[in-house]
Amino acid sequence: MNAIPLINVPNKPCHSQFDDQDWEILAQHWYPVARIEDVSSKPHQVTLLDLNMAIYQTESGDIHLVRDICPHRGVPLSKGWVEGETIICPYHGLHFNAEGKCTKIPAQPELTKISDRFSLTKFPVILKYGLVWTSILGRDESLANLPGLDTWESNEHQAILPPYVDIAGSSGRQLEGFIDVAHFAWVHHQAFADRDNPIVPKYKTERTTYGLNTEYVSNVSNYPHGMQHLAPEGFLWKRVFDIYPPFSAILTVYFPNEDILKILNACCPVSHNKTRLFVPLTRNFDTTGDLQAVYDFNAQIFAEDQEMVEAQKPEELPLDISFEAHFEADRSSTLYRRILAEWGLSKRYTV
Repeated sequence: MNAIPLINVPNKPCHSQFDDQDWEILAQHWYPVARIEDVSSKPHQVTLLDLNMAIYQTESGDIHLVRDICPHRGVPLSKGWVEGETIICPYHGLHFNAEGKCTKIPAQPELTKISDRFSLTKFPVILKYGLVWTSILGRDESLANLPGLDTWESNEHQAILPPYVDIAGSSGRQLEGFIDVAHFAWVHHQAFADRDNPIVPKYKTERTTYGLNTEYVSNVSNYPHGMQHLAPEGFLWKRVFDIYPPFSAILTVYFPNEDILKILNACCPVSHNKTRLFVPLTRNFDTTGDLQAVYDFNAQIFAEDQEMVEAQKPEELPLDISFEAHFEADRSSTLYRRILAEWGLSKRYTV
C-alpha cells in the first residue's frame, strides 16, 4: 500500500468547533465514511471532522474521495457527475481524472498544460468490512490502525452490515458508552438485560499495541428476552472488548455451544457533536436466519444507547479524569480517556 501525495492539504474548516490541535491530531487517524454498497457513479457528499468530501465510483469500479469543492469557483463536486474515470464539475464543466488532475477546461479547449492549482484534494481509500475508510492527513495506508474484525471474510461466519445510525452526540461519548458494561441493566433492560441484575463483577483491562483490551464475564445473557430460555442454567457469558482509539471497538460475545458474535462499533466523527455510526457484525450461528430480525434488534440496542449519548452533558468527553466521578466498573472508560489525553488531545476535548 502506498501513500498518496499531499496535494492541497486541507486545514481545519473555519466553521469547525474543534480546537486546532484536536483537529490536527484526529485528522491523522482513519474512519469509515460510507458503506461500499451506498457508493455509485452519482457523487454524493459525506462529512468527516467538518470537512465535506465527495465520494463516487468510476467506470473501472474504483471508489474515490475528494474534497467536495471545485478549485475553480468553489461549487460542490457532489452536484456533478462521472463519465468513465472522470468527475465533472456542474458549474463550468471542468474535468478531473482519477489522480485529481484537471484534464479539460471546456471554455479553453486549446489549453494543453493546466496549472496544478486546478487539482482536487484527494483522500486515500481503504475498503474493509463493507465500509469505505479514509483519513484527512494520515496518507500512508500502512499506518492505518484499523480494527481487526478477523471473521468478516471467514467462510464459517456470516457477515452482516446493518444500516448506519446518525447520532446527535459526540463520537467519544458514543464509543465510551459502547464499552461500558454497567449500563446494561438500566439502558437495555427491554432488550436483553435485567434491572434486578445490575451487579458488575470485577474484570480486567489492559493496554495493547492497538489500544486496549477488556475481558468481562457475567451471568447477563446476550439473548433477546424472547430467547432467554436458550441459555443453559448457570452459563457465564464472556464479552471481550478490543478498543482501537480514537473511535472504534470490537465486542466479541461468546454464546453457548461455541457460538460467537462479533460487533464492530466504528464511528465517523462528522462534527464535534455529530456521529455517523457503522456497525458491521459477524456470527457463526443462525447464518440462514432472518436478517431483518438482526437489523431490528441492532436498531433497538443502538437507539437505547443513542438516547443517553444525545442527552449527556457536557457533550464532549472529559479527558481530565477528575472532571467526572468514577467507580470500579469504569476501568475501561478511564483507561480509554487516559490514552486519548496522552495523544495530546485537549482536556476540554470537543469531539
